[in-house]
Amino acid sequence: MTNALNYYWRLIATGVSFFTFGVGGIILRVFVFPLLNLLPVKDNKKNRRGQLAVHCSFYLFIGLMHRLGVMTYKIDGLEKLNRPGQLILANHPTLIDIVFLISRIPAANCIVKESLWHNSFIKGAVTNAGYISNGDSEKMVSECVAYLKSGGTLVIFPEGTRTVFNQPYKFQRGAAHIALQANVIVTPVIISCNPSTLTKQEKWYQIPNRRFHLSMRVGDDMVLDDFLKIEPKTIAVRRFNHYLQNYFSQQREE
Repeated sequence: MTNALNYYWRLIATGVSFFTFGVGGIILRVFVFPLLNLLPVKDNKKNRRGQLAVHCSFYLFIGLMHRLGVMTYKIDGLEKLNRPGQLILANHPTLIDIVFLISRIPAANCIVKESLWHNSFIKGAVTNAGYISNGDSEKMVSECVAYLKSGGTLVIFPEGTRTVFNQPYKFQRGAAHIALQANVIVTPVIISCNPSTLTKQEKWYQIPNRRFHLSMRVGDDMVLDDFLKIEPKTIAVRRFNHYLQNYFSQQREE
């Protein structure tokens, strides 16, 4: 009986959490961002202010899910993040990975699906935070490189989409290309979720039999020197992408 009550409470709490997320997106778009845009600020600081607003809302969202008993979480190595000109590469097991990451990074950019620019709940956030669209791959790479070289912090999922549960990683080469072209700090973040939930194959209401635990472990910075020496650059990108895929696969098995 207790287990059943706990399950249905977490199901309701999960629904409340995602409903709140949607309402929060509308509040940001209709009230928060218009008010922030009234304040004087230099053009290059406008997006950073939007990123901070998204960061605060995501921090509250993760806190809500935790307090409602939907999830627990643990972060190791947070002090290695939040550095200027830092490219953060992470695996992507769940729907809320980017929410979790940005909730801990006050000023971070990320790559967003082109379709989200037309999403009523998300449009305000992606526009005002200056997130980068994946609609045009060449433009995406150049914008990411320019942002990193300007001293910004950027989060990328090398897979390009959520991990397929119990399947090997398949990394796209965009992240490797951006890392080598920008030649900035590259920091891996290993995310795990137990029990598995909010995967690509599951709906939000297909919750596990107990609250899930989200773990984020920040690894040491990656050394790019050997890859930067390789010519032509297409080979360098291919080898670094292979290195990244092996690195995250090994971390997954530990």
